[in-house]
Parts: sequence; C-alpha cells; structure tokens
Amino acid sequence: MSINSYIDHTNLKAYATKEDIRKLCDEAKKYHFESVCVNPCYVELAKELLEGTNVKVCTVIGFPLGATPIAVKEYETIVAQESGADEFDMVINIGALKDKDYDYIKEEIETIRDTVGGKTLKVIVETCYLDEDEIIKMTEICNETFVNFIKTSTGFGTHGARLEDIEIMNKHKNEVLEIKASGGIKDLETATKMIEAGATRIGTSSGVKIMNEEVK
Repeated sequence: MSINSYIDHTNLKAYATKEDIRKLCDEAKKYHFESVCVNPCYVELAKELLEGTNVKVCTVIGFPLGATPIAVKEYETIVAQESGADEFDMVINIGALKDKDYDYIKEEIETIRDTVGGKTLKVIVETCYLDEDEIIKMTEICNETFVNFIKTSTGFGTHGARLEDIEIMNKHKNEVLEIKASGGIKDLETATKMIEAGATRIGTSSGVKIMNEEVK
C-alpha cells in the first residue's frame, strides 16, 4: 500500500491563509491523500475545494491546548460538522489526566464521540507531556470509549510522535482502536518507521516531500 493512503495532509498554522488551504487541497487531490487537516475556520472552504474527490476533510477540536470546557468542545464540533467536516481530532484536557480525573476525560471523549454521530474521531493525548503510565491509561480509555484513533500529538508541544510511544499504544490498544502518529514526521523514513510500529495514519505537513521521496 502506498504511503499516501496513510497521510492526513496538514496545515494548522495560526497564519494559514485561504491561499495556503487551496494549495493544501490541490496537493491532496494530486497525491490522493486520505484527508486534509485544517483549522475549523477553513472546513467549509476545504469541503468545497475537495468536492467530488475521495479526500476527507479533517479538523481539530479544543486545539491545541485541550483546556476548554466540554460544552465548548461540543459546540465547536457541532459547528465543524455543519460546515462539512468528515473527521475530528480532539485534544483531551491534559490537566484533568494529570489530576487522574478519568471520569472527566471519559465524559468529554464520549460527548464528542456522540456529537460526531459515527464519523471518525481521533483523540489527541499530547504524549510529550505524559509518562508511560499515562500513555497506557489514555490508550485504555480510548479502548473503553470506542473512538477510532488515539493520536500522539498536536505538533505544538515540546516534541511530536516518538516510536516508543507508538509501541506502547500498539501494545495496549484493542483490535479496533487505531493509532495516528503526528508531530515532527518530515520524511519517508520516519513515516515508515511509525507505520511499522503500529500507526495506521500519519499527520504531517510534509506529505508532498514524503511522496517525492517514495517515488525516487
């Protein structure tokens, strides 16, 4: 399988313009990426640009800190869904995880899961701030809440995806849960290693570079 089918082609920069999103979508169409991942304000534009293609529109919820209340994340999800989003990458409340308030974490995940109504939900746990036990706990919570993916990173933390974190998730996930590796994946070698470790989706802003390396 070509690596293009693993890639969420991403531009979540604060200064991304409409022209940047047009370029992102043109590249996604050219290389047949799985999705584009854009900030919520660009969901409607991306949906329009990708009409008639198989490229999905992914957006982010509670991004990048995860520190907004559940009701705010829920409303953000509703607006994104009405704008045409196909997939949703939500950031957990990391402080609540540190407090071991697992009921809160489950509530916010289940709220967003129910709001997306069967569409793909990826739960961003920001592994750079977590120890191994916390990564295991979040993998278990994602198992229990029947989400589609556990995702390593926003790309805005102190580091992105690491192989050892993917391996921990892969060891503790059930047969349904998938893994999205994101943050700092800038070349074919790194992406391939993440996939070999268990990732089934790659979030990257370097999708074109990776594809060019693959065809060499």
